[in-house]
Amino acid sequence: MEDRMSHIKFVTDSAADIPAALQRELGIQVLPFSIVMNDQEYQDGVDFQPQDFYRELVAAPRIPTHSQLTPLVFDQLYAAALAEGVTDLIYVAINSKGSSTCENALMTRESFLAEHPGCGMDIHILDSKTYTMCYGYAVVLGARKAKEGAGVEEVLAAVRDWLDHVGLVFAPYDLKFAKKSGRVSAAAAFLGEALGMKPLMTFQDGESKVLAKVRGDKSVIPAQIARMREEMEPGSPYLCILGSDEDHNGELVSACEDAFGYPCAMSYHIGGVIAINAGPNLVGVIYRKKER
Repeated sequence: MEDRMSHIKFVTDSAADIPAALQRELGIQVLPFSIVMNDQEYQDGVDFQPQDFYRELVAAPRIPTHSQLTPLVFDQLYAAALAEGVTDLIYVAINSKGSSTCENALMTRESFLAEHPGCGMDIHILDSKTYTMCYGYAVVLGARKAKEGAGVEEVLAAVRDWLDHVGLVFAPYDLKFAKKSGRVSAAAAFLGEALGMKPLMTFQDGESKVLAKVRGDKSVIPAQIARMREEMEPGSPYLCILGSDEDHNGELVSACEDAFGYPCAMSYHIGGVIAINAGPNLVGVIYRKKER
């Protein structure tokens, strides 16, 4: 039986795109990435609202940069959690293939526990191997279980189960950002722009992958729904990823509800880190895949 006095704390980073209201409701701590835009530094998810950031991003003369979370950030996190009396700190990290953040968390855990032997706090670090609410929703599910009184093993199992089954399809309407970040090759982006082709994309084992290409904006959402029909576990929750174009956003939410007969569990706007790498003008869906 789990120790009733256990104190589970959930932590993630701002690329998980968990809405602020859910962070507060579930007591999830979010570590913000720093973004440098127009020679100014911002804290992702703290210093701006998504739609304000999208406008600044499109107008910026250079694509902004963002930095990894440093070992110092994690050392301070672990020390504060220990002082709070946390028994199990669960950090679900941004894809390790796209950032050294997860590696920094692991390295710092080793040194911290060596300096605090027998401290009574376990530090669980999970590499999500993905981005945005693909892992943010795993954190939400785990935090809800913890709030309901589930023990740490049950909570971790719920997080891993979602990460093991999560499906994602997204499509950038503007290929400039995906080309710059390397998500789409420059040659493919040039050809796509010339022919009006839009890539349907996902992440598999931490790597970006183009699933298909469709012609024209009007084909994007129907193609995403077709992919969901093929892969999604029937009746399971799904999420709608929203970008800068409110017409596209509204179309996505309505089309999904019409197609599946029930509304999305959540619709949310992408944050700064995701917008920099994929572009602000996109839509996507996150869902639970069928068992293989």
